[in-house]
Amino acid sequence: MGDNGQVSHWNAPVASGPVNAHVAVPGSKSLTNRALVLAALADGPSRLVGTLRSRDTDLMIGALQALGTRIEGPSGPLDPDDTDLVITAGELRGADVECGLAGTVMRFVPPVAALATGRSTFDGDPAARVRPQATVLDALRALGAAVTGNRLPFTVDGSGSLRGGSVEMDASASSQFVSGLLLSAARFDEGAELVHTGSSPVPSGPHIEMTLEMLRESGVTVDRPTPSSWRVAPGPIAAVDRVVEPDLSNATPFLAAAAVTGGTVRIPHWPVTTTQPGDAIRGILQDMGASVTLESADGAGHGTLVVVGPSHLSPVDLDLSAIGELTPTIAALCALADGPSRLTGIAHLRGHETDRLAALAAELGAVGCGVTELDDGLEITPAPLHGAPWRAYADHRMATAGAIVGLVVPGVEVDDVESTAKTLPGFTTMWADMLAGQG
Repeated sequence: MGDNGQVSHWNAPVASGPVNAHVAVPGSKSLTNRALVLAALADGPSRLVGTLRSRDTDLMIGALQALGTRIEGPSGPLDPDDTDLVITAGELRGADVECGLAGTVMRFVPPVAALATGRSTFDGDPAARVRPQATVLDALRALGAAVTGNRLPFTVDGSGSLRGGSVEMDASASSQFVSGLLLSAARFDEGAELVHTGSSPVPSGPHIEMTLEMLRESGVTVDRPTPSSWRVAPGPIAAVDRVVEPDLSNATPFLAAAAVTGGTVRIPHWPVTTTQPGDAIRGILQDMGASVTLESADGAGHGTLVVVGPSHLSPVDLDLSAIGELTPTIAALCALADGPSRLTGIAHLRGHETDRLAALAAELGAVGCGVTELDDGLEITPAPLHGAPWRAYADHRMATAGAIVGLVVPGVEVDDVESTAKTLPGFTTMWADMLAGQG
C-alpha cells in the first residue's frame, strides 16, 4: 500500500543495456526472526547485529514485545531504523499478536504464547486467514496447550509452562510448522520429539537445518533420530550474540537482473557456507549459462558474489522442493530462456502468501508466456512477451518476479510493489540504483 492506503502501481523500468552494479542486501528475514524468538526465550540478554527491519521482522518484534520481551536499540529505546538490537527475555504474558502476512509470526509465536501466563489472541491480514495453520496448533494441543481455533484468528491460553513430549504431525505444507515448535521446545517441561507423518517430505529442508544449527549455537541439545523426526531436550536456551547474514533470497532478483540483461551484479558479504536456501541460486544461474564466482573471501567466511549474465539463458528442469521460495525468481528467468523449463516439487507454494503456482501461471501468461500448471509445479514455454498489468497478490516475491520480467519487456506494471516491504523495504530505490549503473 502507498502512504494514502491505496495500492501503488509501478511501471517496472526497462534496462537500456547490461546492468553493472554493486548491491548491498539487508539481513536475512529467516535468520532474524529465528534469532529474535531464541533471544526472547534465552537466559540472558542477546545482541543481534545486522538484523533485517521489514514488515515481517517488525511484526515479530512487536509480537515478542507484547508478550513481555524487552527489545532495544544500541542506545536505548528501539528506533525504526535500528538494525543492532539488544533483546532481554522477560516474564511472558498473554497479549494480542498481529501476524500481518508473516508465516514466521503465525507459526513461531504460538509456542511462545503457550509458555506465557494468560490469553493470547492471534490475527492478521485477510490473506493470512486462509494460510495453513492447523498443523502447529493441533501439535500444541497434543503437547498440552489450550488452543481455540485452527486458522487465524485463534487464541492460546497459557499457564506459564507447557508439558511437551512426543507428537506426530503432517508438515507437508510448510517447514515452518517444524521450526516453530523446535525453537521453543527446550523450554517445554519434557522438551519435544516431533515426527513427520506425511507421505511427502517436509519442504524447504534447509530452513529446518537453519533452525537446528541456531538451536545448537544456543546450547540446546537437539538431534534428528530419523530423516522425519527431531528431538529437543529440555533445558535453558543460552543468550547468544549473532551477526545476521544478508538475505540471500532477497538477493536473487538482483542476480537475475545480471542474468537477463547480460550484465554484472556484485553482492558483498556473501557467506562461504550457510544454511540459507537462497545460496542455491548460484548453481541454478550457472545451469542457465551465467558465470558465477565468489571472490575475495575474508577470514570471517564472507566474499563478494559476482554474477555475469550470458548471451542467452538455457532452460532447466529442477526439483525445487528444498528451495521453493526461489520459485518466482526462477520462473521469471525461465520465461526469458531459449527453451521450455520444468519446475517441480513445489505443491506447497499453493499455501504461501498466495497460491504462487496459480499466480505465476496467470501473470506469466498475461505477458504472453506459455505456462502449464502441474500438480506440483509449472511447465514454462517461452514465447514473445509483451507488456501487461502484473498482479502481485500482496506477495513480495511475485512483485520482484514482475520487476525481473519488466527489465526486458516494456510495459509491465506491478500493481502492489510496496508488498516488497514485507522482507525488503526500499526495493524500488535499490532497483533504480542498480539500473543507474547500466553499461
